[in-house]
Amino acid sequence: EVDPSLQALESRQEEILKRLYELKSAVDGLSKMIQTPDADFDVTNIIQTDDHSPLTANADLDLMLGRDYGALKDIVINANPALPPLSLLVLHSLLCERYKILSAVHTHSSVKSVPENLLKCFGEQTKRQPRQEYQLGFTLIWKDVPKPQMKFSIQTMCPIEGEGNIARFLFSLLGQKYSAVTSTLIDSWVDTAIFQLKEGSTKEKGAVLRSMNTALGKTSWLVGNELTVADIVAWCALQQTGSANAAPANVQKWMKSCENLAPFSSVIKLLK
Repeated sequence: EVDPSLQALESRQEEILKRLYELKSAVDGLSKMIQTPDADFDVTNIIQTDDHSPLTANADLDLMLGRDYGALKDIVINANPALPPLSLLVLHSLLCERYKILSAVHTHSSVKSVPENLLKCFGEQTKRQPRQEYQLGFTLIWKDVPKPQMKFSIQTMCPIEGEGNIARFLFSLLGQKYSAVTSTLIDSWVDTAIFQLKEGSTKEKGAVLRSMNTALGKTSWLVGNELTVADIVAWCALQQTGSANAAPANVQKWMKSCENLAPFSSVIKLLK
């Protein structure tokens, strides 16, 4: 007969290998910054007929983040209060609609002071339940870092860096699936929003606004007919660069559509 303790050890080893494989797949996917090449065909029709799974309230966090033997999944983000990553606040609100989240905001010793509105960016904290009652922990630490950093397995992984990369990851937790064409276009808009609209020259910002205006003349959102992470990151970039008032007509209409959605309200309050 096989020793029960040996069987238990083998099962545990298999589980560990499975978790390592899942983590490697997640990190490999997040590490790629996909750039959309110039194309000589219109993919609008492809996107509009794209088959994708709807957002689900019961997306499997164990599958996406790895199973920690029943432990609460913790996402920890370091961000500089001098340039708050607004898109992450919108995504936090979206996640709160899907999961039971234990939210917290802290200040690192590297930062002398943080405005009161940033300390309360997740709203007033209600009475907390026991930690095991939550599905996901979401902790934001205001810290003197050059760019936002995120970990969801504090002891075992290197941080994911950059607002765009973190936003992609957080949006993926909503359980949405896209085709390769749609995913590539979403990634392209996220990169464009971060590197050109938010950090680029005046000329680059103007070019992006014109491109956005053209895209939004064909569809309600930047990619297809529903909100994606591209819309969230681009809207937040416009708010931070002060380009919102100078945006052309289609972009203005799209911005109002974003602002009519509840998850954007926390950022709108923050900007007032």
